[in-house]
Amino acid sequence: MQNLTILELQNLKTLINIQNINYQKFINYSDYSVDPQIKQTFNKAAQDALNIKEKLLDFLN
Repeated sequence: MQNLTILELQNLKTLINIQNINYQKFINYSDYSVDPQIKQTFNKAAQDALNIKEKLLDFLN
């Protein structure tokens, strides 16, 4: 891991939290969707948010 400043760590934490919220929202939207295409779109968006979160977490390792 590179040496990150306090501000960079705070920003990284914020970005990770935002992606976690996005994931939860998209899953919730998917659960309430009736149309299969919309449900699939929300599930893909949720997976994308989860992937971004994992990539951001890699900066902490």
